[in-house]
Amino acid sequence: MRDELITAWRTNCRINHMILDSVSDEGLDATLSTRGGRGVRGELAHIHTIRVWHIEKRAKDLAPGLVKYSAKDMPSRTDLRKALKATDKAVQELLVGQLEGAPKRRGFKRGVFTTLGYFVSHEAHHRGRILLTLKVSKNTIDRDVAAGIWAWDQV
Repeated sequence: MRDELITAWRTNCRINHMILDSVSDEGLDATLSTRGGRGVRGELAHIHTIRVWHIEKRAKDLAPGLVKYSAKDMPSRTDLRKALKATDKAVQELLVGQLEGAPKRRGFKRGVFTTLGYFVSHEAHHRGRILLTLKVSKNTIDRDVAAGIWAWDQV
């Protein structure tokens, strides 16, 4: 069960990185907001920052060194990649710790799979917003990447 949990989480993370790596520089700056809301870069930063918020709340010892972005921050692609990799690992440690009953690893009260489900569904929601923004702004990503987000046995 531990390996399956890790595999599911890592697949989710690889999909985020596939999208980040396939978006053009112009696409990374794309937004549909007319009032200063999040664009693609902001959505990815938000995914990361929500992870940090949960780590600070649920596994404080994993939080030192994790960067949080404000809504106004515009991290570079390199910074986003680095930040996401750091929280990929921290959330994995939270999930495994919760599964194994480690102290100071508090996930959701309904269990580790609810915790995993929360992270995956939250991130999938924002990936959907990213893909819509890219499509409407005519900054689409490669078809294989767009289809690949659903190919969890291959990702």
